[in-house]
Amino acid sequence: MRILIIEDDEEIAGFIAKGLRQEGFAVDISLRGDDGLAHALEEQYDAAVIDIMLPGMGGLEVIETMRERRVNTPVLILSAKRSVDDRVRGIQRGGDDYMVKPFAFSELLVRIQGLIRRSSGVAEASTLTVGDLFMDLLKRGVRRGESVLELQPREFSLLEYLMRNAERPVSKTMILEHVWDLHFDPQTNVVDVLVCRLRNKVDKEFETKMIHTIRGVGYVLKTPA
Repeated sequence: MRILIIEDDEEIAGFIAKGLRQEGFAVDISLRGDDGLAHALEEQYDAAVIDIMLPGMGGLEVIETMRERRVNTPVLILSAKRSVDDRVRGIQRGGDDYMVKPFAFSELLVRIQGLIRRSSGVAEASTLTVGDLFMDLLKRGVRRGESVLELQPREFSLLEYLMRNAERPVSKTMILEHVWDLHFDPQTNVVDVLVCRLRNKVDKEFETKMIHTIRGVGYVLKTPA
Protein backbone atom coordinates (compact mmCIF):
# COMPACT_ATOMS: atom_id res chain seq x y z
CA MET A 1 0.00 0.00 0.00
CA ARG A 2 1.25 3.47 -0.91
CA ILE A 3 0.57 6.61 1.13
CA LEU A 4 1.12 10.30 0.31
CA ILE A 5 1.86 12.67 3.20
CA ILE A 6 1.51 16.42 2.56
CA GLU A 7 2.73 18.10 5.73
CA ASP A 8 5.06 21.09 6.11
CA ASP A 9 6.26 20.13 9.59
CA GLU A 10 9.23 17.87 8.80
CA GLU A 11 9.21 16.33 12.29
CA ILE A 12 5.54 15.34 12.08
CA ALA A 13 5.88 14.12 8.49
CA GLY A 14 8.93 12.06 9.42
CA PHE A 15 7.17 10.60 12.47
CA ILE A 16 4.18 9.49 10.39
CA ALA A 17 6.36 8.14 7.57
CA LYS A 18 8.57 6.14 9.92
CA GLY A 19 5.57 4.53 11.60
CA LEU A 20 3.86 3.68 8.31
CA ARG A 21 7.03 2.23 6.81
CA GLN A 22 7.45 0.01 9.86
CA GLU A 23 3.94 -1.26 9.11
CA GLY A 24 4.95 -2.12 5.56
CA PHE A 25 3.57 0.91 3.69
CA ALA A 26 5.41 2.78 0.97
CA VAL A 27 5.41 6.51 1.77
CA ASP A 28 6.04 9.70 -0.21
CA ILE A 29 6.37 13.07 1.58
CA SER A 30 5.68 16.56 0.24
CA LEU A 31 6.39 19.60 2.40
CA ARG A 32 4.44 22.01 0.17
CA GLY A 33 0.83 21.94 -0.99
CA ASP A 34 1.61 22.55 -4.67
CA ASP A 35 4.27 19.84 -4.73
CA GLY A 36 1.92 17.44 -2.95
CA LEU A 37 -0.83 18.14 -5.46
CA ALA A 38 1.54 17.35 -8.32
CA HIS A 39 2.29 13.95 -6.73
CA ALA A 40 -1.41 13.28 -6.13
CA LEU A 41 -2.29 14.04 -9.76
CA GLU A 42 0.59 12.13 -11.31
CA GLU A 43 0.90 9.04 -9.12
CA GLN A 44 -1.49 6.42 -7.74
CA TYR A 45 -1.91 6.30 -3.95
CA ASP A 46 -4.04 4.16 -1.68
CA ALA A 47 -4.55 7.06 0.75
CA ALA A 48 -3.27 10.57 1.52
CA VAL A 49 -2.67 12.43 4.80
CA ILE A 50 -2.97 16.18 4.20
CA ASP A 51 -2.42 19.11 6.56
CA ILE A 52 -4.58 22.24 6.10
CA MET A 53 -1.99 24.99 6.62
CA LEU A 54 0.62 24.47 3.89
CA PRO A 55 3.02 26.69 1.93
CA GLY A 56 2.43 26.99 -1.81
CA MET A 57 -1.21 25.90 -1.66
CA GLY A 58 -3.56 25.27 1.27
CA GLY A 59 -4.55 21.71 2.08
CA LEU A 60 -8.25 22.26 1.38
CA GLU A 61 -7.41 23.71 -2.03
CA VAL A 62 -5.23 20.68 -2.72
CA ILE A 63 -8.12 18.35 -1.87
CA GLU A 64 -10.63 20.36 -3.92
CA THR A 65 -8.33 20.28 -6.95
CA MET A 66 -7.85 16.53 -6.56
CA ARG A 67 -11.61 16.00 -6.59
CA GLU A 68 -12.09 18.35 -9.55
CA ARG A 69 -9.52 16.28 -11.46
CA ARG A 70 -11.39 13.09 -10.46
CA VAL A 71 -8.63 11.83 -8.20
CA ASN A 72 -10.54 9.69 -5.69
CA THR A 73 -7.65 8.87 -3.35
CA PRO A 74 -9.13 8.74 0.19
CA VAL A 75 -7.88 11.70 2.24
CA LEU A 76 -7.31 11.98 5.97
CA ILE A 77 -7.11 15.66 6.92
CA LEU A 78 -4.60 16.33 9.69
CA SER A 79 -4.93 19.72 11.37
CA ALA A 80 -4.46 21.68 14.57
CA LYS A 81 -7.89 23.24 13.94
CA ARG A 82 -10.31 21.40 16.20
CA SER A 83 -13.69 23.15 15.96
CA VAL A 84 -16.73 21.36 14.58
CA ASP A 85 -16.99 23.96 11.81
CA ASP A 86 -13.42 23.22 10.72
CA ARG A 87 -14.14 19.50 10.58
CA VAL A 88 -17.35 19.99 8.63
CA ARG A 89 -15.59 22.35 6.20
CA GLY A 90 -12.84 19.80 5.63
CA ILE A 91 -15.28 17.02 4.79
CA GLN A 92 -17.36 19.32 2.59
CA ARG A 93 -14.27 20.28 0.58
CA GLY A 94 -13.55 16.65 -0.26
CA GLY A 95 -11.81 15.10 2.76
CA ASP A 96 -12.87 11.63 3.89
CA ASP A 97 -11.81 11.85 7.55
CA TYR A 98 -10.46 14.52 9.90
CA MET A 99 -7.93 14.10 12.70
CA VAL A 100 -6.77 16.76 15.15
CA LYS A 101 -3.15 17.35 16.22
CA PRO A 102 -1.64 16.18 18.48
CA PHE A 103 -2.52 12.58 17.73
CA ALA A 104 -1.57 9.01 18.56
CA PHE A 105 0.04 7.12 15.70
CA SER A 106 -1.99 3.99 16.53
CA GLU A 107 -5.22 5.92 15.91
CA LEU A 108 -3.88 7.48 12.70
CA LEU A 109 -2.92 4.01 11.44
CA VAL A 110 -6.40 2.63 12.15
CA ARG A 111 -8.00 5.63 10.40
CA ILE A 112 -5.83 5.13 7.29
CA GLN A 113 -6.56 1.41 7.20
CA GLY A 114 -10.27 2.19 7.48
CA LEU A 115 -10.13 4.64 4.58
CA ILE A 116 -8.35 2.10 2.39
CA ARG A 117 -10.85 -0.63 3.26
CA ARG A 118 -13.85 1.58 2.54
CA SER A 119 -12.42 2.85 -0.74
CA SER A 120 -11.81 -0.71 -1.93
CA GLY A 121 -15.56 -1.36 -1.84
CA VAL A 122 -15.07 -4.64 -0.01
CA ALA A 123 -17.72 -5.10 2.66
CA GLU A 124 -15.66 -7.26 5.00
CA ALA A 125 -12.28 -5.81 4.20
CA SER A 126 -10.64 -6.53 7.54
CA THR A 127 -9.67 -9.92 6.07
CA LEU A 128 -8.55 -11.22 2.68
CA THR A 129 -8.98 -14.78 1.44
CA VAL A 130 -7.58 -16.39 -1.69
CA GLY A 131 -8.03 -20.14 -1.82
CA ASP A 132 -6.64 -21.55 1.43
CA LEU A 133 -4.62 -18.38 2.07
CA PHE A 134 -6.10 -16.12 4.76
CA MET A 135 -4.93 -12.67 5.89
CA ASP A 136 -6.20 -10.71 8.90
CA LEU A 137 -5.44 -7.05 8.13
CA LEU A 138 -6.16 -5.84 11.66
CA LYS A 139 -4.22 -8.47 13.59
CA ARG A 140 -1.55 -8.67 10.86
CA GLY A 141 -1.82 -12.45 10.79
CA VAL A 142 -1.53 -14.85 7.83
CA ARG A 143 -2.45 -18.53 7.50
CA ARG A 144 -2.31 -21.00 4.68
CA GLY A 145 -4.60 -23.85 5.57
CA GLU A 146 -3.80 -24.63 9.18
CA SER A 147 -0.25 -23.30 8.99
CA VAL A 148 0.54 -19.89 10.47
CA LEU A 149 2.93 -17.87 8.30
CA GLU A 150 5.33 -15.52 10.08
CA LEU A 151 5.86 -12.57 7.74
CA GLN A 152 8.05 -9.50 8.03
CA PRO A 153 6.27 -6.15 7.41
CA ARG A 154 7.49 -5.83 3.80
CA GLU A 155 6.54 -9.45 3.07
CA PHE A 156 3.09 -8.81 4.54
CA SER A 157 2.67 -5.71 2.38
CA LEU A 158 3.68 -7.58 -0.79
CA LEU A 159 1.34 -10.48 -0.04
CA GLU A 160 -1.51 -8.08 0.69
CA TYR A 161 -0.92 -6.40 -2.68
CA LEU A 162 -0.85 -9.74 -4.48
CA MET A 163 -3.99 -10.93 -2.70
CA ARG A 164 -5.87 -7.73 -3.55
CA ASN A 165 -4.91 -8.36 -7.17
CA ALA A 166 -5.40 -12.13 -7.16
CA GLU A 167 -5.48 -13.70 -10.64
CA ARG A 168 -4.23 -10.40 -12.13
CA PRO A 169 -0.57 -10.11 -13.18
CA VAL A 170 1.33 -7.26 -11.50
CA SER A 171 4.58 -5.92 -12.89
CA LYS A 172 7.76 -5.31 -10.93
CA THR A 173 7.22 -1.57 -11.41
CA MET A 174 3.72 -1.82 -9.93
CA ILE A 175 5.12 -3.70 -6.92
CA LEU A 176 7.90 -1.14 -6.47
CA GLU A 177 5.36 1.70 -6.50
CA HIS A 178 3.03 0.09 -3.95
CA VAL A 179 5.46 -1.67 -1.63
CA TRP A 180 8.46 0.67 -1.76
CA ASP A 181 9.07 4.39 -2.21
CA LEU A 182 9.49 6.35 -5.44
CA HIS A 183 13.26 6.66 -5.11
CA PHE A 184 13.94 2.95 -5.68
CA ASP A 185 15.71 2.14 -8.97
CA PRO A 186 13.33 0.18 -11.26
CA GLN A 187 16.33 -1.95 -12.30
CA THR A 188 16.99 -3.14 -8.75
CA ASN A 189 16.42 -6.80 -7.86
CA VAL A 190 14.71 -6.07 -4.53
CA VAL A 191 11.36 -7.27 -5.93
CA ASP A 192 12.80 -10.63 -7.00
CA VAL A 193 14.49 -11.06 -3.62
CA LEU A 194 11.32 -10.26 -1.69
CA VAL A 195 9.16 -12.51 -3.88
CA CYS A 196 11.65 -15.33 -3.31
CA ARG A 197 11.44 -14.84 0.47
CA LEU A 198 7.64 -14.76 0.32
CA ARG A 199 7.49 -17.89 -1.82
CA ASN A 200 9.56 -19.75 0.75
CA LYS A 201 6.87 -19.01 3.32
CA VAL A 202 3.70 -19.26 1.21
CA ASP A 203 4.54 -22.12 -1.20
CA LYS A 204 7.58 -24.11 -0.06
CA GLU A 205 5.75 -26.51 2.26
CA PHE A 206 2.73 -26.94 -0.02
CA GLU A 207 2.29 -29.12 -3.08
CA THR A 208 0.18 -26.53 -4.92
CA LYS A 209 2.01 -23.27 -5.60
CA MET A 210 0.19 -19.92 -5.52
CA ILE A 211 2.82 -17.31 -6.48
CA HIS A 212 3.73 -17.61 -10.16
CA THR A 213 6.21 -15.78 -12.38
CA ILE A 214 5.00 -14.49 -15.74
CA ARG A 215 8.14 -14.06 -17.77
CA GLY A 216 8.51 -10.55 -19.13
CA VAL A 217 5.51 -9.31 -17.14
CA GLY A 218 5.87 -9.87 -13.41
CA TYR A 219 4.05 -12.02 -10.88
CA VAL A 220 0.55 -13.28 -10.15
CA LEU A 221 -1.11 -14.92 -7.14
CA LYS A 222 -3.40 -17.72 -8.33
CA THR A 223 -6.07 -19.64 -6.46
CA PRO A 224 -5.06 -23.31 -6.23
CA ALA A 225 -6.99 -25.38 -8.76
